[in-house]
Amino acid sequence: MHKPTLVVMAAGMGSRFGGLKQIMAVDDRDHPILDFSLFDAHRAGFRRVVFIIKHEIEDTFRAAVGQRMEKYFDVNYVFQELDVLPQGFAVPEGRTKPWGTGHAVACCRGVVDGPFAVINADDFYGEEAFRRIYEFLAAEHPANRHAMVGYRLRNTVTENGYVSRGICAVENGLLADVTERTHIEPRGSAAVYMEDGAEHPLTGDETVSMNFWGFSPQILDELWARFPVFLRERLDRDPLKCEYYLPAVANAVVQEKLGTVAVLECGEVWHGVTYREDLQSVKDAIAQLKRDGRYPEDLWD
Repeated sequence: MHKPTLVVMAAGMGSRFGGLKQIMAVDDRDHPILDFSLFDAHRAGFRRVVFIIKHEIEDTFRAAVGQRMEKYFDVNYVFQELDVLPQGFAVPEGRTKPWGTGHAVACCRGVVDGPFAVINADDFYGEEAFRRIYEFLAAEHPANRHAMVGYRLRNTVTENGYVSRGICAVENGLLADVTERTHIEPRGSAAVYMEDGAEHPLTGDETVSMNFWGFSPQILDELWARFPVFLRERLDRDPLKCEYYLPAVANAVVQEKLGTVAVLECGEVWHGVTYREDLQSVKDAIAQLKRDGRYPEDLWD
């Protein structure tokens, strides 16, 4: 049986943040958020990592992250580029936006051939999340059995703007439905999402997807099989900005009864740098976690 692989989506340039936030330091030892995820992944048991990046950031990313991680992981790279498309499709003129998380993971076909976890490079997930997903992936499961780490919505928002989250319906520990809400703002301990110019209330207790998934390699075939359908439906309507979301494909697998997704509930608090103003709050949270003894001063010492 293949040991679980960690797949890190790091191709985004951080448009709202205004820079390459994957490698922005969040402590006084120059660790980016990704270092904390990799540290947690390593102590959970992961020993192979695949970074999804773009060619234009390859040298910077390898120098800042990849080369250091070669001491601890079998490091591999996958490149998410706009022209990696099914036969018969071309990049629309003027498009610069990546095709989305579903396309990013689909690019791993041929490199990942066993169970794997997926994370965003710029999100702090916490030790519990990595431990739970590794335990799931290391166990024997049918090929159509997948998982996701579920967070409480109120633990995943920022005071500095809006976020995008997959709102999940959970039944008997399994994902029943996930709806992508692309504009969620906090309201005290609750939240709202914006749609059609109106606010819709959320309690804050909702289970949300933070793009921390655990898949069998079967999902890679699903992603590629569904991508042409997505392109035919969306390219004419929104050629420059339409995105192929990973949660949407996972949800389709569930809705069509082609597989199941176990929801691994997690009590960790998410930290992330969606906006430049988030950076100081993340630094403060990391400093507190170190004071609490959850992380050493120097992760890789």
